[in-house]
Amino acid sequence: MLISEVSPTPTQTNYSAAIDALQAQFGEQLSINQTVREQHGHTMTWLANQPPDAVLTVNDKNDVATAISICSEYQMPVIAFGIGSSLEGQLNAPFGGLCIDMHAMDAILQVNNEDLTVTVQPGVTREQLNHYLRDTGLFFPIDPGANASIGGMVATRASGTNAVRYGTMKDVVLALEVVTASGDIVRTGTRAKKSAAGYDLTRLIIGSEGTLGIVTEVTLKLFGLSESIGSGICHFPTIEDACQAVMMTIQMCLPIARIELLDALQVKACNQYDNLDLQETPTLFVEFHGTEASVREQAQTFSDIIEEFGGTDFVWDTNEAERKRLWQARHNAYYASSALRPEASALSTDACVPISRLAECVSATAKDIEEAGMIGPIVGHVGDGNFHVLLLVDTNDPAEVAAADGIVGRLAIRAIEMDGTCTGEHGIGQGKQKYMDQEHGNAVMLMQAIKSALDPKNILNPGKIWPQPLVV
Repeated sequence: MLISEVSPTPTQTNYSAAIDALQAQFGEQLSINQTVREQHGHTMTWLANQPPDAVLTVNDKNDVATAISICSEYQMPVIAFGIGSSLEGQLNAPFGGLCIDMHAMDAILQVNNEDLTVTVQPGVTREQLNHYLRDTGLFFPIDPGANASIGGMVATRASGTNAVRYGTMKDVVLALEVVTASGDIVRTGTRAKKSAAGYDLTRLIIGSEGTLGIVTEVTLKLFGLSESIGSGICHFPTIEDACQAVMMTIQMCLPIARIELLDALQVKACNQYDNLDLQETPTLFVEFHGTEASVREQAQTFSDIIEEFGGTDFVWDTNEAERKRLWQARHNAYYASSALRPEASALSTDACVPISRLAECVSATAKDIEEAGMIGPIVGHVGDGNFHVLLLVDTNDPAEVAAADGIVGRLAIRAIEMDGTCTGEHGIGQGKQKYMDQEHGNAVMLMQAIKSALDPKNILNPGKIWPQPLVV
C-alpha cells in the first residue's frame, strides 16, 4: 500500500490494557475522569471536542519517555498538551489515546547571558519566561498573543506581533530535546548559532504539531532590550491604503518591530472591550525599537510613508504605560471580537501571502465577508503578510455554517494561488488538512514518508495534518 493511502479508523481494543499499565506506573498522575479528558480535548474553535481516553500529568522527560514506551507497546495514540491555546484541533484525540499534559514541566533550566540563550522545559509560558528575564536586560520576542507554552509554540511554529523584526519560532530555536515514538530521548542542535553537521532535525520538529516527537526541552535565542521603544497608531481611509503603506514600509527596509492591522470593525470591538476611543477606521498599530535617536528617525520615516497613502493622525510615544495599554488591546482582539456577538461561536482562521500581494488578498477577503453578510473582523501581523479573520457564527444555523466555511476555504485557496500559504501560524491540525495537497503537491508524499520513518506505528498525534493514520 502506498504511503499516501490511509487506513480505516483503528480499533481501541488494547487501550484498556495500556491504561492499566500506565496506571500501575504512574498512579494518581493518570486521570480517566470525563471532565478532565474533555478539558484536554479542548480546542479554541468550533471543531467538535474529541477527548482522549486518559490524561497523564508528567513531571520530567523520563515520565514522557516511559509513557510513550508503554503506548508504543500497545499502539495507543499519544497527544501532547501545553495550555490548550491551539486553534485548528491539534489537541483533539480522534482515535482516542493518551494525552500527556506538560504544564508541570515549567522549569527555566539555564540562562546564558553572554551567549543570549536560555534553556527551558516545554511547559514554560512566554509571559513566565519574560517575567523571569526582566532583570537581565534580555527578552524572548515571539508573541503569538495567547500566553502559550514554549513547547506548544515549537509544535505549531508560532509567530506573532514581533515576527517582522525578530522572526518566528523557526528562527529562535537553537536546540531541542525530543522523545521519539519509540520512547528514546534525543537531542537536536547545540547552543552554537550555526552548524553544517548533518540534517537539521531541529527545524524538522518545529511545526510538526506533535506528529514526529514530543519536545521535553528547548534552547532559545534571546535578544537585548532596546534603549528606547516607541509605539503609535495611525488611521487610513481604506484597508487597501493601510496595506499599501505596510508594503512600502517593508520594501524600504524600515527596521520596524511591530506593524499590526486592525480593520474598522476590529477597532470598534477593541473600543468597546478595552474602553478605548480610537477612530473606527482601518488602523495600524506600530512599534519602533532602538536608541532614542533611531526611534525618532524611524517614526519620522514612517510618518512620511503613510502620508503617501492617506494615513492620518499618526501619534507615537515612548511612554511605557500607554504602550502596554495599546498592545493589551491588540492582544485582547480575539475576546473583543467575540464580544460583538456573544451568543455566536468564534472561528479564527489565518493566511499569509508575499508582501506584494497583501493589499489584494486582504481587500478581497474583506469584500468576501461583506458579500456573505457575516461578522468577521480582520486583524493581522501584516509586516509578514500574515492576517487573521475571526468569523462569528451561529453553529445551529446551517446557512451561516456554510457561509463561514466558504469564506475560510476561499481565503485559503486565494492565499495559495498568490504563492502564499493557507496558514501563517495556526497550523494544519484537523481544520486545514484539505488544503495540503494544493499547497504542497508531491511534497506531501515526502512529509508522509518522514512521518512513517520516525513513527512507524503512527501513535504520535494521529489524524493531524492528514485525516487518517498512515499505513506502514
